[in-house]
Amino acid sequence: MSSTASRARTPKADAVIQAAVEQARAVAHETGGADAVGEHLGHRAEDQRVLTHYFACTLPGYVGWRWAVTMVRASRSKRVTVNECVLVPGDDAVLAPAWVPWEQRVSPEDLGPGDLLPVADDDTRLIPGYTSITDPDVNDVVDELGLGKEWVLSREGRDAAAQRWYDGEAGPHTELAKTAPGRCGTCGFAIALGGSLRQAFSVCTNERTPFDGTVVSHDHGCGGHSDVRLPTTAGETPEHVVDTLTYELVPLESGRSR
Repeated sequence: MSSTASRARTPKADAVIQAAVEQARAVAHETGGADAVGEHLGHRAEDQRVLTHYFACTLPGYVGWRWAVTMVRASRSKRVTVNECVLVPGDDAVLAPAWVPWEQRVSPEDLGPGDLLPVADDDTRLIPGYTSITDPDVNDVVDELGLGKEWVLSREGRDAAAQRWYDGEAGPHTELAKTAPGRCGTCGFAIALGGSLRQAFSVCTNERTPFDGTVVSHDHGCGGHSDVRLPTTAGETPEHVVDTLTYELVPLESGRSR
């Protein structure tokens, strides 16, 4: 048998420690209280002369948990000593949800008046800007490019934003976009973004659509496209519409010239 297989073999339970159930129970009582310890659930050999006894936990709110009392015995000794006693979850234990860092679980609607949303020093979405240039001509160019601030958007931040917008409700994959009469890239209400993002995104300015003030992809679309017009017949003169709410229609007297 290889050395790897030998190390992976389950150790044999020590008979002396295996029989020390009541001693282990007493330790669990001392740790959690007599009312917190239930029936003996079995044992597991951890190593040579190292074994853990398990007892059901009866504390409210700890369904499926168990007390684990690990005991050891020195070579050639009949005396069993306790290594540790802890409360551990079983296979059916009720557990708290997995921890998620706040920056991953915060959502846009969580930010309210007076709230602060700090940015980590190692946030890959930002890189240092250039704010200490003394040449006024260079400063004019820096301001025009949007670099005259302490932090600017990194390539990772730009690519992440572009992917998020493209995959969102203002991208080309929604049913509204698929059935639209035209694309935002050809719409007169769409104003292209600056920089490299102008190649794929615009801002909608049509207040009659749900995308007013929203970044939309050029291949997005909706029924508010600027090319949408009421149908007319060639050569047909539109009928005059009279405002009957502001003015009253009075019939002309017979024989009176118009």
